[in-house]
Amino acid sequence: MQKFQSIFKNEKPIIGMIHVQALPGTPNNKLEASVIIDEALKEARLYKKAGIDSIMIENMHDVPYLKGKVGHEISSLMTLIAYLIKQETNLPIGIQILAGANKEALAAAKSAGIDFIRAEGFVFAHTADEGIIEAQAGELLRYQKSIDAGSIAVFTDIKKKHSSHAITQDISLLDTAKAAQFFLSDGVIVTGNHTGVAASVEELKTLKEHLNFPVFVGSGITQKNIIDFLPICDAMIIGSYFKEDGYWENKLSYKRISSFMDLVNRLK
Repeated sequence: MQKFQSIFKNEKPIIGMIHVQALPGTPNNKLEASVIIDEALKEARLYKKAGIDSIMIENMHDVPYLKGKVGHEISSLMTLIAYLIKQETNLPIGIQILAGANKEALAAAKSAGIDFIRAEGFVFAHTADEGIIEAQAGELLRYQKSIDAGSIAVFTDIKKKHSSHAITQDISLLDTAKAAQFFLSDGVIVTGNHTGVAASVEELKTLKEHLNFPVFVGSGITQKNIIDFLPICDAMIIGSYFKEDGYWENKLSYKRISSFMDLVNRLK
């Protein structure tokens, strides 16, 4: 809990997603880097105005994703965007670089002076759109040590969305979380099966009963179900619900964010 508590000053923080526009070299890229940066900063300012607790950036528009690595054209621009958002908002800032480019995310976080990364493929293996994603914990945390990035939290997906977990079907979500904790994860992230689909309330209750480190909900949180999830998790990562019509590709909606944050603050 130590890193979690040092990063997040508010109880049960809400982390708003910025889905950075398609980056250079990716099939959907249509914008100059300066425009991509400006749009990300505009969203960061809107989040700050609406009272968000934290922001995370992700290259979700970069489909189809590479597996386990990205080029410098991606990691360098993500680093710059993360740095500028940190300077602009002074909020806790995180980063994920898809798909499973955890070393690049950690390097970006170190260079940008931000606070945490979201890592997929930390323990066990699973099959994703990109292919077989293998566990990276040992290599990733040794890299973290080598670049003196120990203050950066590594929050890790378990049984992540958009993936098949047939390989580990005999290993429960709780045992997966315990393995992540044993391998020095700073907290686990639980999702539904797909973007915008809620996690299981019962599974989250089980995790919180048996674990003594942070549990995040990473998908499917809405104003209608927040009352169910708030008591049984430590933090929530929200992307789709904060967009117009609740769809991840749309623009951020200030009204949806501010209304949600008002409700959460009352519930807290």
